Amino acid sequence: MDSTVTIVDKKDELVDALLDWYDHNARVLPWRISPEAKIGGISPNPYHVWLSEIMLQQTTVVTVIPYFEKFIEAWPTIEKMAQADLDDILTAWAGLGYYARARNLYKCALYIAGELGGEFPTDYDDLLKLPGVGVYTAAAISSIVYDFPATVVDGNVERVLSRLFNITTPLPDSRPEIREYAELLTPDHRPGDYAQGLMDLGATICMPRVLKCESCPLHDDCKSSALGTAAELPARIRKKARQTRRGYAFWAEYDGKVWLRRRPEKGLLGGMMEVPSDEWVPSNSWDNFPTPRIPIIANWEILPGMVRHTFTHFHLELKIIRLDLEEMINLQEGEWCPVDEKDNYALPTVMKKIFNHVGEPLLDL
Repeated sequence: MDSTVTIVDKKDELVDALLDWYDHNARVLPWRISPEAKIGGISPNPYHVWLSEIMLQQTTVVTVIPYFEKFIEAWPTIEKMAQADLDDILTAWAGLGYYARARNLYKCALYIAGELGGEFPTDYDDLLKLPGVGVYTAAAISSIVYDFPATVVDGNVERVLSRLFNITTPLPDSRPEIREYAELLTPDHRPGDYAQGLMDLGATICMPRVLKCESCPLHDDCKSSALGTAAELPARIRKKARQTRRGYAFWAEYDGKVWLRRRPEKGLLGGMMEVPSDEWVPSNSWDNFPTPRIPIIANWEILPGMVRHTFTHFHLELKIIRLDLEEMINLQEGEWCPVDEKDNYALPTVMKKIFNHVGEPLLDL
């Protein structure tokens, strides 16, 4: 770090430049209080900030905005959310992915509404005790809501600081160094606006592939810009190629209804509803793929084509086996669900793809 001591010594200048830029260029977001509104005495709503930060974990702002607005309309306070059913939360969350976030969201709402009387913790360490709240989220709430000088480091901040200090060690190994710089620069004055300013800078100026260096308030002190290395940073260790898993989903239908079951609470897509399927097995191709174990003896039909979906760590290919029943029977672990009411069920995106793949004929029965 010795080579960049002079930049760290300019902390006040850097912070002031960023805050001035933020005051004039802050993104308008439904959970955010603008700098002007804060000057006017309006404080950030901890419920809004908490909800947005949980949703923004590994999800883009553009994707989150309509979900956030839908949640606030349905549950305008954390007490209202605590009064909801988990299924309602999961159904509203469907499509955002990483469904453990939704389950923790509900647990957190129950805890705050019940144990804490609807009041969010104001202390960083107490925030860390909340379900689903880790170091980043606790720091974000602490700084944005309570102006506590907590160090907030997300992907945007990692990119900005990697370039500002020309940190060439690849991610994730560079994170301790990035955090050290982040802690050195975190100000006591307006830490929430500073954190949001760094995030906005990374989202609108210091972007992954598009760099608007001429518009950056930190440009004159940016080492990678001076060295011509900014576009190459942050460096990353190349990820291993995702494996492909394959399996069969069993679509049993009767009188406009399809048999769905709930997935286990823990694990992938935990607590969500699904079209039953066999195990998703790693496989190089469908050639010689094991014959599916049919859940009931009946005349099943393998539909042409397949459903494809990508999770964080693997690609999935599912072939659909369909059965039209002449009478309603109860299969194991599930319930009959009207297809035209599918939006009322907590179906993850991959299951909605199965509905689309089966297509319209079922609706004409």
